[in-house]
Amino acid sequence: MQRWLIAAVVACVAMAGCTASGDGNIENGRRPQQAGQPTHPLVTAGHAIAADAAALAGDQQAVQAHLQAMQHDMLRSMRVPDASRPIDHEAARAAIRDLEGVRSSAWVDRTNLLVLIGGSRYRSMATIDRICLALEPLGDTLAVVVNLQDVTATTPEGADTLSRNCQLPEGQQAFMQTKRRMDVVDPALRRVFRAQQAAGR
Repeated sequence: MQRWLIAAVVACVAMAGCTASGDGNIENGRRPQQAGQPTHPLVTAGHAIAADAAALAGDQQAVQAHLQAMQHDMLRSMRVPDASRPIDHEAARAAIRDLEGVRSSAWVDRTNLLVLIGGSRYRSMATIDRICLALEPLGDTLAVVVNLQDVTATTPEGADTLSRNCQLPEGQQAFMQTKRRMDVVDPALRRVFRAQQAAGR
């Protein structure tokens, strides 16, 4: 009985800590699911104690569930996508079709989703967040990189592709995920040319 009580207390504290960090709908302050962060020690301890208590009670199904949860948390901290929850490409395109600012979308490869937007105000991380939230019910978004291109852009800077993995900070990739260059001219190279031109004036 004492083990079950300890497990319940640890689980409640862990859940409170996770809730404080907040995930979810961007309109009410929540963000898309995030990976790449170390698992909170209380979460791991909660699963370990609960698995121990379940083993003493002879509940092998509960033991297996807690061990799988610990493994899932470990893989997420290592930025490894869940291969058992792939996102169907056509379902993903349908899910974001009616989002504000989205003109059209297409999969460049199995990882990169190209989304054409209409207007510079939609070329933002907030738009990527909304797209990722729409994709979450379909599977593991850690395997998805969203690439935004503004079809109404009138400047080279505005035409640059804005890219980010759904669950990672800008510039980071999931395990075994390679960065794909979406622009014909690398934005960094374009900035060097502009700096050289300005210096030569």
